[in-house]
Amino acid sequence: MTARLPSRLHHTAYVSKDLEKTRAFYEEIIGLPLVATWCEADELFGEVRTYCHCFFGLEDGSALAFFQFANERDQALFGPPMPPSPFHHIALAVDAETQSAIEARLEKAGYRAPDTYVLEHGYCRSVYVKDPNGMIVELTHDSPSAVVPAVEQARRANAHRELARWLAGDHTSNNTYR
Repeated sequence: MTARLPSRLHHTAYVSKDLEKTRAFYEEIIGLPLVATWCEADELFGEVRTYCHCFFGLEDGSALAFFQFANERDQALFGPPMPPSPFHHIALAVDAETQSAIEARLEKAGYRAPDTYVLEHGYCRSVYVKDPNGMIVELTHDSPSAVVPAVEQARRANAHRELARWLAGDHTSNNTYR
């Protein structure tokens, strides 16, 4: 019997420093609607924790979720600072028109380098921006030539071999789009 894959990402969750700033960023600039707000108190890890949990919806029904705790001690315990690495980020797929509109809203809101930058990967164009919590959000638009079925099938068929090659020390680029 073949194992079934999860159907989609339900949500990914982060701790917010300021839910209103987070809401304004994700709803007004990025364009994700606030689809649910749960205000809760639960016994977690031996204590009752009071928190607000906001969900910002994506087109497929998944969401980005953010917590803010009422107690500053809980906030510090569960909301450590985001790592400064650009390799710790969340990437959202967008079409070219949406990416352009978000870039315009970022510009209008005063976002500038180093808090926002663009990378042309060849197979996609990515706009990176730091959210109010210090998390890096990547808004990526795939190159039409990289998402054709034959290319996707080849990448899938070669994924294990390419990983083994890299792990064995052959660090030659396989990005033919640059």
